[in-house]
Amino acid sequence: MKFAIALFAPPHAPSSRRALRFAEAALAGGHEIVRLFFYQDSVHLASSLTVSAQDELDLPAAWRTFVSEHRLDGVVCIAAALRRGVLNDEEAQRYARASHNLEAPWELSGLGQLHEAAQEADRLICFGGD
Repeated sequence: MKFAIALFAPPHAPSSRRALRFAEAALAGGHEIVRLFFYQDSVHLASSLTVSAQDELDLPAAWRTFVSEHRLDGVVCIAAALRRGVLNDEEAQRYARASHNLEAPWELSGLGQLHEAAQEADRLICFGGD
């Protein structure tokens, strides 16, 4: 089965961890993930500047490792990211910001990527959100 996974919750929310565990289990079960789409407050999971408490799972690092190791398509909504100060180098230069905090394996893109993923997948699974 092909899954598209959309995340909406911030890094500290239980659904962010559940999403990672679901994605790991899906791949372990022989399924395919066509795209991971990070929207709303979940864009903070892609920030390279997020620091987790020492006694907590470092979810941003865990997601980065997971996406990299499995060569997945990890897309961060550009509108949600810009509103929350999550920028790649190109956007930092465009908006004259001193630095960036979004690097590979993440890609900034629009909501069209979520729509496309939903069309390609057998199931769209969403975690978090209001």
